[in-house]
Amino acid sequence: MGEAKTGQEFITHEYDEAIAVQQCIVDAETTLSTKHPVPSSKSAIRAALREDKNFLRQLKALGKPHGATGKIEDVAEGLTSLMNETLETATSEGADSDFYEAHAVLLNIKRKQMDSAGGMLEIARATKDAELRTAATSFAKAQKASCQVLADELASYAATIATAKAA
Repeated sequence: MGEAKTGQEFITHEYDEAIAVQQCIVDAETTLSTKHPVPSSKSAIRAALREDKNFLRQLKALGKPHGATGKIEDVAEGLTSLMNETLETATSEGADSDFYEAHAVLLNIKRKQMDSAGGMLEIARATKDAELRTAATSFAKAQKASCQVLADELASYAATIATAKAA
């Protein structure tokens, strides 16, 4: 693990992590929005991707004055690695259970990002950063909404897979 960070160094770290994780989300959604075998999931992921691309641009702009570039550290590296592995398996093997796993990992990463938005909101309040406060509030609400849609899609997909007849 890295050394302890405080003050501005911690803020930069939080932005770096948020940018790196958001990039991972955008990359995964880019793949799943075209490769996911369930049309309604594809559509939901495409809708989330539009928002998530905007949030990525916003995070980069907000992080820039703090020296944040999206540097990948421990948490982002682990999440990105897991996402890439599940996407690779899903797109190369094409089994429903593999796409289900990739969909589930994406949902969990988005939930982690939603939780991070709460931390960013508190940082904004503590530092009296109105722009960050507005962005973090909007980001948290949008992530919560898209997480619910993706969770509903995942549950439906689970039922479809569980009740499928063996070939």
